[in-house]
Amino acid sequence: MATEGTKTNKDATRGGEKLLTVKDLSVDFGKGGGAVHAVKNISFDIGKKETVALVGESGSGKTVSALSILRLLPYPAASHPSGEILYKGQDLLKMRQSDLRKIRGDEISMIFQEPMTSLNPLHTIEKQVAEVMTIHQGISGKAAQARVLELLDAVGIDNPKERLNSYPHQLSGGQRQRVMIAMALANDPDLLIADEPTTALDVTIQAQILDLLLRLREKLDMAMLLITHDLGVVRKMADRVCVMTNGEIVEHGPTKQIFKAPKHAYTKHLLASEPKGRPPKANPDAPVILEADDLKVWFPIRRGFLRRTVGYIKAVDGVDVVVPDGQTVGVVGESGSGKTTLGLALLRLISSEGPVVYLGDRIDGLESKQMRPFRRQMQIVFQDPYGSLSPRLSVSQIVEEGLLVQKRGLSAEERRARVSKALKEVGIDPATQDRYPHEFSGGQRQRIAIARALVLEPKFLVLDEPTSALDVSVQAQIVDLLRDLQKRYSLAYLFISHDLKVVRALANSIIVMRDGKVVEQGPADTVFENPQTDYTKALLAAAFELEATGAEAVSS
Repeated sequence: MATEGTKTNKDATRGGEKLLTVKDLSVDFGKGGGAVHAVKNISFDIGKKETVALVGESGSGKTVSALSILRLLPYPAASHPSGEILYKGQDLLKMRQSDLRKIRGDEISMIFQEPMTSLNPLHTIEKQVAEVMTIHQGISGKAAQARVLELLDAVGIDNPKERLNSYPHQLSGGQRQRVMIAMALANDPDLLIADEPTTALDVTIQAQILDLLLRLREKLDMAMLLITHDLGVVRKMADRVCVMTNGEIVEHGPTKQIFKAPKHAYTKHLLASEPKGRPPKANPDAPVILEADDLKVWFPIRRGFLRRTVGYIKAVDGVDVVVPDGQTVGVVGESGSGKTTLGLALLRLISSEGPVVYLGDRIDGLESKQMRPFRRQMQIVFQDPYGSLSPRLSVSQIVEEGLLVQKRGLSAEERRARVSKALKEVGIDPATQDRYPHEFSGGQRQRIAIARALVLEPKFLVLDEPTSALDVSVQAQIVDLLRDLQKRYSLAYLFISHDLKVVRALANSIIVMRDGKVVEQGPADTVFENPQTDYTKALLAAAFELEATGAEAVSS
């Protein structure tokens, strides 16, 4: 059936006319006998207005394949021993850089997986979103600002006018991801490469963004290459699916066919993977590891020449928290609700008001030096693994850093043994510990971040979206790992997440936050089975609608 659009070839059928064709593409890192064959002779195509999904575990070659299209790999370390990438008949691999720059960000744009490292920390949100329009369309000034506001509003940024002068570090992870989406859509591209576009988003905004991308695809005749580990997203968005593992496409076909009758063993494994089980039964007599009463984190709003305080952003506003030994408190809510700020305040990484008690000791008034003895027992896994891992240090140096500070009596051999053990526990080959973060996939970097937190054998761990960058099969492994470590070492977790399926598998109790306040709190089973507030009901409905979509796909 023909569809109409706003660009050329208006009578093209979805998928009928090939916009992009990848033929026999291979990607190597390094040369000679030490070369890593990241992608091996893959072929696929994308038609106009068609969405093709690349699905597979971390390290399968999905992102490397996508980055090859715009030649964004670290050349000359990366090379293409074979292959063509034909866009409108032109081979992008052979195109001059000057011609390729005209296409990047205009005809083909990309939403990157890690917004904190993709956004410039020195420029405001307005400047970064407007820049791509200024370069390709010559739009500037008031016209550019009006378009930026339109884009920010379209991707769900609240009060977009107030965010124009914000910097990336002033936004939550989900808000940064939405800014990246706004930048990618600024010039109405013909092809949008979306690398985990909803990874950092809470479930309600995720649904809005997916609906937005679907509408834009229809309106702009836009094709999409979707890279994701979320099978519910694939089911909703993709026309066709390519399943990748170990750098190869092992199965491809229409989405309904892949979900209904998968042929390859790896595809079957992927579809069957999800976090399973429930947390260990809570012990009502367990001692309290950490608690806070009426905790507040208010950020001043300063305006005028003298920068007078005219109000406050109440990021955390009167929150009570009790984390028992060997149990998990889950913190859920939309981006910007104060979840991460709460975790940072409990660890004394940012200032707050209200008592914070760790194993009977008040720590809220302690200075940095006084907090040092507590740091070994209180660790955090940050949301953005690439931003939190130093690119200048090897994996071994990153993981052992805490040991150098907190365990000075260990020899180099003992430190390396502990690093190897921590990496092995999270599924990273200890033989790779002398490599650097950029040599690992997003999911592998997250596992390295977890190893760094575990190597000191802490008693209390804040997990800030620790599974958001992981594909479903690895999510299940990490959930099982966290449960096992909790049982083995009696760890207490504060688990921050927008993925309610993972929270349900881990949390004994739930805190639901919105705009810095607690809107609902209680045992996990009670909150999931009998939510009391409309907001909690909306979160659960959005989360399990996608889960039901994926389950329906597997069973249909």
